[in-house]
Amino acid sequence: MAAVTQFEENLSVVVHGVGDLRLENRPVPEPGPNEVLLKMHSVGICGSDVHYWQHGRIGDFIVKKPMVLGHEASGTVIKVGSSVTHLKPGDRVAIEPGVPRETDEFCKTGRYNLSPTIFFCATPPDDGNLCRYYTHNASFCYKLPDNVTFEEGALIEPLSVGIHACRRAGVTLGSKVFICGAGPIGLVSLIVAKMMGASKVVISDLSPSRLEKAKEVGADFLIQVTNQTPEKTARKVKELLGCMPEITIECTGAESCIQTGIYATRSGGTLILVGLGPAMVNVPIVNAAVREVDIRGIFRYCNTWPMAISMLASKRVNVAPLVTHRFSLEKALDAFEATKKGLGVKVMLKCDKDDQNP
Repeated sequence: MAAVTQFEENLSVVVHGVGDLRLENRPVPEPGPNEVLLKMHSVGICGSDVHYWQHGRIGDFIVKKPMVLGHEASGTVIKVGSSVTHLKPGDRVAIEPGVPRETDEFCKTGRYNLSPTIFFCATPPDDGNLCRYYTHNASFCYKLPDNVTFEEGALIEPLSVGIHACRRAGVTLGSKVFICGAGPIGLVSLIVAKMMGASKVVISDLSPSRLEKAKEVGADFLIQVTNQTPEKTARKVKELLGCMPEITIECTGAESCIQTGIYATRSGGTLILVGLGPAMVNVPIVNAAVREVDIRGIFRYCNTWPMAISMLASKRVNVAPLVTHRFSLEKALDAFEATKKGLGVKVMLKCDKDDQNP
């Protein structure tokens, strides 16, 4: 494979501030001792990428200097650092975007996603990987089997949110599950819940097209939400399942959906909060307390890439239908506009100009 020269273009998608998204060339980076240089192939656009572009911040994470976007990614190793032994040029890898900077108490207990100093792609001030060439810690690059595509590799990032949510929820054989929201994260949570043994899954959304996609990837029951009250939606969930679900996975962050999640979950069950909405919400907390409904949050994921790769390699899960739009890296601004408009489910950017295949 030809070496990358310092003069070769490294086209990158960079947010400079609110509403200011640019395509610009940056230097091709050199990998450090524990890093690999990757030729990027497929990068999915996440809602957080769009949010940084439209609002310049998510909570306390504020864009204060130009930042490369992108964190759902896969690519090919083209150069390895001096201390890297498990990867070599030519290896196809999926990238876990969160890398601990120190071995703190959270790393020691295996919950490195909670480390306050973690590096995370495309979270200020850390650059992401929506570019031609990118360096990343080799320990957080996972070799893809030959039968797993680059796009499937990029989808491991959202799939990992579903895995982490279902693990925290305790999904197991025979579980009855209610999922609020049929966007990308709701859909991967559905896929993972079914893979982990859930017997029946009901999913709700405002969008008929997203509910159709949910049906395609395995939902047993669909609820199109209109203007009904949270209590009424909860009753509909019970009616469809024949009982109240032991587990609810809330993927919207909307106040009314969190309320629905509490009302819908069986006494002694678990509500997982995945979606991020307003900092303060009104919820029927006493209803949850007196029925011993556990409310748990999740933050990203940890220790999920090996499981996700095994799931994809087995061909027992199919995430391919989630990719509904593809754009070349040169058309990234069009891709972001399409995502902002809510077109399809997952928009995928193809960063390798010599290989635009899935």
